[in-house]
Amino acid sequence: MSKTPIGIRQWIWRAFVQTALIPLVLVEVVLIAVYLITNSTVRDAQIEHLRETALAELQAAVGLETRIIDQQLQQVASATELFRQFTARALTEDEPLLEPELSMTAEGVRYSPRDDGGAASFYSAATPPEQQDLNKVARLHRLDPLMKALHAGNSLIASLYFNSWDSYNHIYPWFATQEQYPPDMDIPSYNFYYLANAWQNPSRRVVWTDVYLDPAGHGWMMSAIAPVYRGDFLEGVSGIDVTVGGMLGRIGDLHVPWNGYAVLVSRDLNIMALPEAGEQEFGLDELTEHSYDEAIRQEQFKPDEFRLDRHEDTQALARAVVTQPSGVLRLELGGKQRLVAWSTVQQTGWHLLAVVDEAEVFSKTNALASRFQQIGFLLIAGLVLFYLLFFGFMWMRARQLSLALLKPIAGISAMMGQIGQGIWRPAAVPSEIAELDALAQHTRAIGGQLELSEAQRSQAQERLELVLESATESLWEIDTRRGTLQLRGRLPARFGLPSATLSETQFLQRIHPQDVHQVRAELERMHRGHTFRYESEYRFADALGEYHWLLSRGRVLERDPLTGQATLVAGTHVDIDAIKRGEDDLRRAIQQAQAANEAKTHLISSISHELRTPLNAILGFAQLMRMDCPPSADPEAANYLDEILLASRHLNQLLGDILDWSSLQAERPRLELQRVEATTLMRECAELVRLEVQRLGLRLDVELPDAPVEVLAEPRRLRQVLLNLLSNAIKYNNPHGMVRLSVEHVADQVRLVVEDTGPGIDEALQAQMFEPFRRLGRESSNIQGAGIGLSLCLEYAKLMGGSIGVKSAPGAGSRFWIALPLAETVAQLAAHERPRVVYVEDDPLSQVLVRRALADLADVRVFDDGRTALAHVLADPPALLLLDLNLPELDGEHLLQLLRQAPATQQLPVLVLSAAVEGREHLDCQGWLAKPIDLDALRRQVRALLTAPGSSQG
Repeated sequence: MSKTPIGIRQWIWRAFVQTALIPLVLVEVVLIAVYLITNSTVRDAQIEHLRETALAELQAAVGLETRIIDQQLQQVASATELFRQFTARALTEDEPLLEPELSMTAEGVRYSPRDDGGAASFYSAATPPEQQDLNKVARLHRLDPLMKALHAGNSLIASLYFNSWDSYNHIYPWFATQEQYPPDMDIPSYNFYYLANAWQNPSRRVVWTDVYLDPAGHGWMMSAIAPVYRGDFLEGVSGIDVTVGGMLGRIGDLHVPWNGYAVLVSRDLNIMALPEAGEQEFGLDELTEHSYDEAIRQEQFKPDEFRLDRHEDTQALARAVVTQPSGVLRLELGGKQRLVAWSTVQQTGWHLLAVVDEAEVFSKTNALASRFQQIGFLLIAGLVLFYLLFFGFMWMRARQLSLALLKPIAGISAMMGQIGQGIWRPAAVPSEIAELDALAQHTRAIGGQLELSEAQRSQAQERLELVLESATESLWEIDTRRGTLQLRGRLPARFGLPSATLSETQFLQRIHPQDVHQVRAELERMHRGHTFRYESEYRFADALGEYHWLLSRGRVLERDPLTGQATLVAGTHVDIDAIKRGEDDLRRAIQQAQAANEAKTHLISSISHELRTPLNAILGFAQLMRMDCPPSADPEAANYLDEILLASRHLNQLLGDILDWSSLQAERPRLELQRVEATTLMRECAELVRLEVQRLGLRLDVELPDAPVEVLAEPRRLRQVLLNLLSNAIKYNNPHGMVRLSVEHVADQVRLVVEDTGPGIDEALQAQMFEPFRRLGRESSNIQGAGIGLSLCLEYAKLMGGSIGVKSAPGAGSRFWIALPLAETVAQLAAHERPRVVYVEDDPLSQVLVRRALADLADVRVFDDGRTALAHVLADPPALLLLDLNLPELDGEHLLQLLRQAPATQQLPVLVLSAAVEGREHLDCQGWLAKPIDLDALRRQVRALLTAPGSSQG
């Protein structure tokens, strides 16, 4: 039984009492009882929380100070890296040198005798004087201003030095090295040298030493050192010294809370820097007296008593520091309870310890505990008073709210009733509440929108009927239960049908006999429920018996719920006769063009062959005459014969190029590709043109790797391409220019590069270079050529599965290359019978990225230009095509259009990977991913397209 509705005022007050008043009173009573019972527990928990907070604050303070120490050490390490770079540069510079003034002792030590504001030099007698490299000493003195600036810029830096492999020491600030160092000092035996060698430091980065006694007299210190290599040879070590005294000063400046102090410990648990405040508690005295006589003979490190794990009081601390990068530990030091917090310095692996008095840390938490109880009782009294005032205020607001809601809600309800009766724009009910006032205005606006929508619906319906009548020959509807076909539109009158309602048999009688079977099959599939859509092209006879092409499309509107068969189908007829006739005309034109092209190719081939016979006689007799006519006998005749021979050879080459071109145009050959060692072939080509290079006063540089580089190619055609590129580089070069041969690896391809220092080619003309018989304005020059060579190179590169590229600018020379796949890459692709994917992309980094992302899903073949990819895909369609739109030679949109016109690739799945975000609607593709590519989304789409029903796994 339904409840009796109540008024809004009563409903608001009842809701307030049920949801606010009663629960709040209960909560108040429960809170007071719970507080009285659990006060002591809460107080203890709060005190414990304060203790944990204090420990966390201590740990945070240590972490902050550790970062400060790390930043300071990072500055020293950065200065060391900068010093290392300038040192390496100074050792390789070839500028004129000013040899420094050095003195020599009787033992064979060279040293700087006085302080001239720069660094001190010490060349140990471990290297005999006649083998000492004074040029190196002069080069290193160029670093004195840098060393001085680094020393002045960082107060932590005690000294900067460079130690060489042959025991030469270049150190700043200056001191009397001959008095401090022994004459036969072997520098590479010290830790500030050997810790940077290839065995200790294979990554060649900046490393830090442990604390050691400085042979130079600066006391206990640590060094940031970096190796300086010449190739793979360790030339020496650049280093920056930081004294323990300096670190003590910095540690003393650190802010440790609760009047604590900081201790610096090495990665091996040696105490590196210990302030005076910690000496008594740790039972140690920081070493202040040093034996330099012993330090300069052998390395002196801090004694074992400075290790944390050697003292019973600090062994637990040592184990915790080794196992955890940071933490807090309660420890007894010097008979007092101390808290020790530590953190690791990332730069060096050292540990910074903060030691504070435990009693001082927790003194404030104990004082706070006594005040919690007083605050609790005050909170209870305040809570009771607050709820009394709150309940009274809510009662008054409930009355005001109910009065403010009643009138506008009733008015809005009346407005909706008027709209339902067709009064689209009723008067809005005003309200003091902004939301209700906006609701009234919105209700009125909805009425206006409904009025406009009703008018637009009527207009749209009229336009739709007009469009359907003008765009189609007819609308049709098949009722399979009755076996009738209902037609509307121009088709019955145009084709002379007896009625607009026909049986299916009557309609099929008008269809061309060759097309009836196809139409019946499509209708049968739709009737049986195998498809929801119908589409068919067929020829339909008019009243005179002439056939016209129609396109019929439709879809199922109703089905039998029991059998699933179609009961009502509707669609349209479109006249496509003009389109079909245009296709026939285009097909005949293409056939005529192909026949004309074959005739042209045959003519060129015949003319070229006919010219070879007289040319052979001209060239042969000219050679005989030249043999019988030495230049000394008749110089003028000899010159004439040389010109005849040069012109004959050029004409013979031209005929050969024309024959090759005509054969390519007549029928594209299938080259027998094999593994070819590219560098050997390139060296052979270089030897063939070397005499011509020398004759023209050019320089030929062959910069090829020693290791073999195998590509997949046809040797004879690859040699022809390379010789053609070399010939162009020689002909179109500047006097005394250069021709260079080199090899580059790009992704899984190899580029065979030919460079020259010629006048260069404007970028606007580069697209025309590979067109036949185009010489870019050189037709009238004295440089021989017909403009076929580069077009032949392009064709042969495509036949070998590669591509041709160029980079040039006016005045900057030209750089041509042929890119071919690596032989091992091709072998790997053939070894796995997996789905084949073709990726068309000209960016090498994107090629590598997509290839690696799909390595476990399919075999990916990459092409960097549209024309090469089109030829490959048409010849051997893959399972999936990944396509970029911005491509050289042929852009991706046109490539896709050409593929959709070919029967073999009409249904080829295509996934577009493009940086463009517009224009995807008109592309006939199965998916689109925008760059930068989400690799997970790419893998999902590729997997879905490869496993979709009907997908090719070729």
